[in-house]
Amino acid sequence: MSTTVLGTRTGTRRIPSRRVSRLTDLAARWGFVTPAAILLIATLAYPIGYTLYISFAAINLGTFSPDEWVGWDNYLTVFEDDRFWDSLWVTFVYLVFALPLQMFLGFLSAFLINADWKGRGVVRAAFIIPMVIAPVIAGGIWRMLLDPLWGIANYLLGIVGLGPIEWLADPFWAMFTIILIDTWRWTPFITLIASAALLSLPRDVFEAAAIDGANWWTTLWRVAMPLLVPVIAATFVVRWLGAVKMFDIALAATHGGPGRATSVVNLFIYEEAFRSLKFAESAAMSLIVLVITMVLTAIFLRGTRMLEERN
Repeated sequence: MSTTVLGTRTGTRRIPSRRVSRLTDLAARWGFVTPAAILLIATLAYPIGYTLYISFAAINLGTFSPDEWVGWDNYLTVFEDDRFWDSLWVTFVYLVFALPLQMFLGFLSAFLINADWKGRGVVRAAFIIPMVIAPVIAGGIWRMLLDPLWGIANYLLGIVGLGPIEWLADPFWAMFTIILIDTWRWTPFITLIASAALLSLPRDVFEAAAIDGANWWTTLWRVAMPLLVPVIAATFVVRWLGAVKMFDIALAATHGGPGRATSVVNLFIYEEAFRSLKFAESAAMSLIVLVITMVLTAIFLRGTRMLEERN
């Protein structure tokens, strides 16, 4: 082990240079992380702590403050509420269909708009439009487009002899609508990430594939996709964290209906808290969802790390 020699009045002191390097590296890392950690703690500690506190208390609706400690009663009430589990199931169905669809369309679109063809610049610019539209406005626009009487969707279906479809009145089509709107809005986000990843790939690999006579589909499936596996996994985790919070589109487009067919868990918690004034039970629901999300995110992150190590 190499050493650093420091002269002192009492003699010579030897300090391992590797240990100094490790301490310097550790101090640098904490120096970068500490400001962000302090900001996160300052902005999240009180809301989470207060939510945890009121989840174990009864709320006085006269003062809107915790009245008495009730222990686990709020959690037991939530566990016995079938509507809460139904909302979790609705969220699960939405995630199972929306996330894979968005990932597939996002990476496929990125590959197509990065190919060499005329007009791709216009398509790239137009692709970003759904991202800049506010979710509530997007939900309202799609609600008008899918109106059973005056919407353009049923009008176009009528031209080809199909429909009309009760987009927002039938449970199946209402869920389909939520997935459609969310995919329309968030696929461009995945496309941007995928485009940046594609541009960072080595060009010589694609040139070699072209020389070997590979078509665009073979190049995508056999060349680009294996190189993009770590990026795909990381993008899935990022999009998962956004999708699990889905609330505004369901509120604007379907209001959770028909019945509770599109009442995702965040919308259900909102309804219970601010319309039924069940703040304590809603706090308990929020923490249950938080724990479930953290556990699943940890599993996804572990899977992402394993894919990165394998590749």
